[in-house]
Amino acid sequence: MAGHSKWANIKHRKGRQDAKRGKLFGKLAKAIEVAAREGGGNVDFNPTLATAVDKAKSASMPNDNIERAIKRGTGEVEGAVYEDFFYEGYGPAGVALYVHVLTDNRNRAASDVRAAFTRHNGNLGEPGSVGYLFEQKGLIVANGDEDEVMLAALEAGAEDVRDGGSESFEVVTAASDMRDVREALKSAGLTVESADVTQLPTNSVPVEESDAKKLLRLIDALDDLDDVQEVFANYDIDDSVMEAVLADA
Repeated sequence: MAGHSKWANIKHRKGRQDAKRGKLFGKLAKAIEVAAREGGGNVDFNPTLATAVDKAKSASMPNDNIERAIKRGTGEVEGAVYEDFFYEGYGPAGVALYVHVLTDNRNRAASDVRAAFTRHNGNLGEPGSVGYLFEQKGLIVANGDEDEVMLAALEAGAEDVRDGGSESFEVVTAASDMRDVREALKSAGLTVESADVTQLPTNSVPVEESDAKKLLRLIDALDDLDDVQEVFANYDIDDSVMEAVLADA
């Protein structure tokens, strides 16, 4: 799974991300703009836009912000033109990092990403150096009875259901099936905590506490950059280690 096999560790700084709501809204707006520019502004006919809007709404982004972002994407109002690409590299303990960038200034993005890797014990790699270690998938986190989650998810076309800890379950789907599976879970009366199209690693690297601190600092530094949308990593940090690291942060 992305980062650790448990959602709490994928979003290891959720509280801090929530505290950066303005920056988060900016990143969500970019994703909406790009999706609308590439596939049109109607969510009923543009699955990528629908997913971006769903993600923005789940983060409590105001509807006015969402609609302005769609209009910028469709050209109804003036907006920047963003490039969409990935940087690839390695962090402490040999963890692969796959960094999704949306930027209107490639030179600035390259400089900032390179500086973050250099300052935090990472190594920026060549294109293709780690991308093959990740697969685009839908990832849904749901709460409820295990049998009910399993039945509803698999009947709706999910690929896998895994124990996510704390009475939650991770449902893995094809990217194109994520929204349908999410709606099937909701229709079955189950609580959906989150649903997103993400990049899941095909293997994981165990990380001890000493390297975990350095690794999470690097991930946070990258994630804090305005041009970086998301940082995907194939680390596996034990829950007890993660709790100790976050307690010291």
